[in-house]
Amino acid sequence: MYLILVLGALIFLRRSYKGVLVAFAGFALTCLWWFSLKPSNNRDWAPDNTETAYADINGDQVTIHNFRNCDYVTTKDYTCKWETRSYNLANLSGADIFITYWGSPWIAHPIVSFDFGDQGYVPMSIETRDEVGQDYSAIRGFFRQYALTYIASDERDVVRLRTNFRKEEEVYIFRLTTPPALARKLFLDYMQRANELHTTPEWYNALTNNCTTNIAVSAAEARHVRQHFNWRVLLNGKGDEMMYDNHQLVTGGLSLPALKAQAHINAAARAAGDSPEWSKLIREGRVGFTAQPSAVVNSGQ
Repeated sequence: MYLILVLGALIFLRRSYKGVLVAFAGFALTCLWWFSLKPSNNRDWAPDNTETAYADINGDQVTIHNFRNCDYVTTKDYTCKWETRSYNLANLSGADIFITYWGSPWIAHPIVSFDFGDQGYVPMSIETRDEVGQDYSAIRGFFRQYALTYIASDERDVVRLRTNFRKEEEVYIFRLTTPPALARKLFLDYMQRANELHTTPEWYNALTNNCTTNIAVSAAEARHVRQHFNWRVLLNGKGDEMMYDNHQLVTGGLSLPALKAQAHINAAARAAGDSPEWSKLIREGRVGFTAQPSAVVNSGQ
């Protein structure tokens, strides 16, 4: 409506100062509307978004509340449990990254998964928090239509959803070169952001406040370095290329195409089904992963 108003003013009032006044008035009204939109944690949320994760940190002990663990029949038919799980930071040995594509090679969704050894993995997925009946739209993602959420979840939920149930998505896993000390800083930054969003909601923005920009900010803060702009943060389908060039992936001496080919996990994920060893099975034989101990289900109320 704003664009139509301004274009109409420029076309029909181009010889008059009224055209400029109409354009400014339209801009002012649009700004008033824009800044009147406030994010909220009180909405009619979809079942997989009813809760938001938050963490209690006491020394090396981290307790994550509202840890999502959904059991899927289809993408629309599922039940979710919201658990409390505890982890010891001394067990955090590194991190992996899942990268999901669903069409364009230029756009993807990254999920960082923190490796706590015998305590299992903690994948963190930065997503839109959808209301009932609301689906993601790349266009609406620019216009304060979605809240931002940090989902702490089981890999058999947040990753298996994408490999085994969303048939149009292709998922790749890479081992990051992140040392344990840096992985710890990165994980704690994730927990801090989750705590902030639990109490103070924010708008998701497809350009400035999304899954990849938040990872880039957290990584820069964990390294205590200034974040530098890279176009591949915005066109995040090229994120694997960016990380490969920056030596952030364990490569085993492979070229990026070869590394990416062996990192594709959809077939292994489907073969693993609902196995308790799912996280181990999808990593077997891939660059950067040795034999992994069985993940321990670590939950309690």
